[in-house]
Amino acid sequence: MTKSSGVLAALLLAAAGTGPCAAGDNEIVLFAGRPAPSWSAAIGAFEAPPGASAGLRIGEVDGKQGALTLQWKDSWTTAMRLEGGPPLDLRPFAAGGTLEFDLKVLDLSQGGIYFALGCGPDCYRKLSYVVAGKALQGKPWQHLSFALSCFMRDGDDFSKVPLPFSLEANGTGQVALAGIKLVQSGVPNAGCPDYRTQSSTPGPLDHSWALSSWLARHERNLEENRKLLAAGKKPQMVFIGDSITEGWETPGQAVWQRYYARHDAVALGFGGDHTENVLWRLRHGELDGLAPKVAVLMIGTNNSGDRHDDPRATAAGVKAVIDEMRSRLPRTKVLLLAIFPREEQPTAFLRRLNERVNSLISCYADGKHVFYANINGALLNADGTLSRDVMPDLLHPQEKGYEIWARSMEPVLTKLMTE
Repeated sequence: MTKSSGVLAALLLAAAGTGPCAAGDNEIVLFAGRPAPSWSAAIGAFEAPPGASAGLRIGEVDGKQGALTLQWKDSWTTAMRLEGGPPLDLRPFAAGGTLEFDLKVLDLSQGGIYFALGCGPDCYRKLSYVVAGKALQGKPWQHLSFALSCFMRDGDDFSKVPLPFSLEANGTGQVALAGIKLVQSGVPNAGCPDYRTQSSTPGPLDHSWALSSWLARHERNLEENRKLLAAGKKPQMVFIGDSITEGWETPGQAVWQRYYARHDAVALGFGGDHTENVLWRLRHGELDGLAPKVAVLMIGTNNSGDRHDDPRATAAGVKAVIDEMRSRLPRTKVLLLAIFPREEQPTAFLRRLNERVNSLISCYADGKHVFYANINGALLNADGTLSRDVMPDLLHPQEKGYEIWARSMEPVLTKLMTE
């Protein structure tokens, strides 16, 4: 079964029955040649440009019968989900349980995969397997066992889990799965990051689309900084962040020229970055030789949008970045911006998640070295909704959004530059 851009896939296979197959009290079998009774395997999410595709099939793969194969091409996001059955009570599995399955990586040369579990509304836990998955390409079937705690956080309710397994993918690739099950007392053989410290543990961005370009962009930034300094220029402003900051190079370029070019300002924004990725970049030279009067920092929306990080963890990552900046730029004033609003409605989950982060990071301002500004109101309509005239995809500003940003920030920035 194949799915083209913009069309939801029909169910690959739906099994009749009353619930998951129990292999004794210790296991819940989710897929063994076919989905568990009352459940189905489907492509439940698909975001891609025209011409992209994704498909599912069940059949023999490398000697294993009844394997579930996902193939995708040029996809931003594809998800194969086991869904539709009655919610599972996984509380007995929480302490020592594992999610286990066999994996055969057929092609991940241009793609990446993630494993996920959805525990209810606003509760979706995703684990990256991009780098490890690429290392398995061409190898025999591998049995993977992840501690269920990899997909759990303090306060999560696992009494009614509607989505016990999902495989997310992007780029182009093909993988096969078999024997998907939950084991109450399992033995993990694959690790996962600690969600409480991941946001403040430095590391490169590991999305598949970034593996070939992220480090190269970092090296280009280092070289551009060296050229600036060699030319005798002394940047008085530095902007640090993710794709929203990177956007000063394209949709915001004209606004940048009007407001910041005269300060020889430098923009260090990388698409996709989380707090830990910025921390890695700073520790690997992106501020070396610079001594700006002001450094503008906005980071964290990908922690929320990509992983649904606990706001406390995201805030800790922001604090680690500020501390790193203060260590490397002791005379620079840090202007910390509230994470911009995203999604159209003020009640939307990711909008609310970012606002919880903002309420925490606002406390980092000391009025001497670190200052905080929240210009989000200027980006929103009077009723709190976000307009596509400002952010066409409800996340990234277009030129109008950058103009609002620059204009709203100008009073505080001017004050910090002249003090």
